[in-house]
Amino acid sequence: MSDQNSNVKTVVEVLHDGHKGFADIGEHLKDANLKAYFLKESKTRESFARELELAAGFDSDVGGTASGAIHRTWGDLKAHLGGGDHTLLETAEQGEDAAKKAYREALEDTSVPVTVREILQKQKGHIGSSHDQVKAFRDSTK
Repeated sequence: MSDQNSNVKTVVEVLHDGHKGFADIGEHLKDANLKAYFLKESKTRESFARELELAAGFDSDVGGTASGAIHRTWGDLKAHLGGGDHTLLETAEQGEDAAKKAYREALEDTSVPVTVREILQKQKGHIGSSHDQVKAFRDSTK
C-alpha cells in the first residue's frame, strides 16, 4: 500500500472509530441535547468514511483501529463506573484529537490525489468544528 493510501486509510479508520465512538458515548450521555448531537455526528462520520472509501477506491470493509476499540472500551468502562457527561466528553475530545491529527497528516502528504485531497479538506473543516463543539460541551459540564 502506498503512503498516500496508508494516510487516507488511517483517516477512514479514524472515521469508523468516530462513528462507533460517537454512537457509544451518545447512548451513555444523560443530557438529551448532547445525546442528539452525538448520534447525529456518528452518522456524519459514517457518511464521511463512505465518501472517502469511494474516492480512494477502498473496499467498504475498512474497519476502525485497535486503539479506537480500546478507547471506546475505556469510555464504556468510565460510563459504567458512574462517569458523568463531563468524563464522557473528555473521552470524546481525545478521539477528536486523533481525528484532527489523521486529517492533518493525510493533507500534508503531497501524493494524495487532488480529488481525495478536496474531500479531506472539506471534511477537515467539519472535524475541526466538531472538536470545538465537543470541547465547549465538555467545558460547560464541569
